[in-house]
Amino acid sequence: MAAKLHFSLVSPAKELFSGEVDHVIAPGTEGEFGVLANHAPFMTTLKNGIVRVLENDQTKMRLFVRGGFADVTPAGLTILAEEAVDLASVDSAQVNAELEEVRNKLSAEGKDGPHEATLKAQIDYLSDLRAALAH
Repeated sequence: MAAKLHFSLVSPAKELFSGEVDHVIAPGTEGEFGVLANHAPFMTTLKNGIVRVLENDQTKMRLFVRGGFADVTPAGLTILAEEAVDLASVDSAQVNAELEEVRNKLSAEGKDGPHEATLKAQIDYLSDLRAALAH
């Protein structure tokens, strides 16, 4: 039996997953990377994207992360995400409605408004989340 990888994904709100898996693929800022049991230690930053948890080469879980860090140690992989959601629990209609609402706020606030950067970051996140749901 092949060795298992201990994987934990934590956001400020809660721990989304902790357990033994075969393989994890994550969206690093330098490119997508995979981690198996006994992987060499490293740390990297994450970009918005999908973390795929695999068992026997089958994707068992898809988690969307909004930035953060991945830390691979001899004990396993820990992802500390700024925000994370299980894609199986996301309602695409709600994401579309929220995206429209944030775009309207940005439009109403006007160019160089006090919340422009925050609203643009939220639009980027919701757009990436919507794209993840489509795949």
